[in-house]
Amino acid sequence: MKVSDILRVKGATLYTVTPDEPLAPALALMAERDIGSLVIMAHGELVGMLTFREVIQTLVKNGGSIGATMVRTAMDDAPLTCTTETDLDEVRRMMLERHARYMPVMDSNMLMGVISFYDVAKAVVDSQNFENKMLKAYIRDWPEEGAPATGA
Repeated sequence: MKVSDILRVKGATLYTVTPDEPLAPALALMAERDIGSLVIMAHGELVGMLTFREVIQTLVKNGGSIGATMVRTAMDDAPLTCTTETDLDEVRRMMLERHARYMPVMDSNMLMGVISFYDVAKAVVDSQNFENKMLKAYIRDWPEEGAPATGA
């Protein structure tokens, strides 16, 4: 299974902000849309990610206040990325190694979407459920010993 399979099911809604915006409105957008990450874009290119991890780190560093902090100060400026052709097993390995919960999907310099660890886990469970269903159907149709085989 490839990342493109997840994006096809998930859809292409993306929420972005620029690095030179204040952090407070970016957090308001995250809360309003009930999302865990924002893609940070500048001049049409991915320049970072803002997730609740970076927000918590910024709050701790600033004594619990956001104040006049800009997105650029809080964002991860070297986010882990993948392509639409990246295999799901590789994505899982990458996300687990870096403790990443969100990953931008790129095609050259074009942002194609963002997948979350939840998206990956759901795709794996759905795939396993489908395989399990097919195996059960196959076993149910298994011919009994000594019974003549049917088919063409």
